[in-house]
Amino acid sequence: MTAQSAQSAQSAQPARPADFDVLLAEVTAAAGRFGRREHVRLTWPAVRRFGAAEAVALVGDGIRRTATAAGAPQKYHETVTRAWVELVGHYAAEDGGADFAAFVDRCPDLLDKGLPARFYRPETPAGDRAKADWVEPDLAPFSRRRADRPTGVRGGDSGGRSVRIRLWGPAWP
Repeated sequence: MTAQSAQSAQSAQPARPADFDVLLAEVTAAAGRFGRREHVRLTWPAVRRFGAAEAVALVGDGIRRTATAAGAPQKYHETVTRAWVELVGHYAAEDGGADFAAFVDRCPDLLDKGLPARFYRPETPAGDRAKADWVEPDLAPFSRRRADRPTGVRGGDSGGRSVRIRLWGPAWP
């Protein structure tokens, strides 16, 4: 089953706050820490189980609740949170794999904390509006057609070969 068909099959059931709590518990129990890889690990099954749109709501609400419970509601950032969910969603749709370790091996960009900077001017996420509300990428959209990618970079069925997948934004210094 591809990631897209998994999303379609499961997006009929709306995500609930308890779904985020279960995902968070699974990730933190396995890792013992919560770094970039764990953020991606939390988001990947949400996207696969519920689809990107539901995952945006689920992960956003869950992180907001978690930050508030920790006494740090000011740490929640709507644009950054949604950007990461959308990015994981785009990679997952291209990848179609069912193993998380293999997924991040094929999609190493997701472990780069600076990935959203390829799509936003520096001042955009720094603004108050972006912190409170979703702001669309202002350098390049997250998704690109396959035809826009350099030769040799592709996603989806790799015929058993390991293929790295990248989203192509503008060149970044």
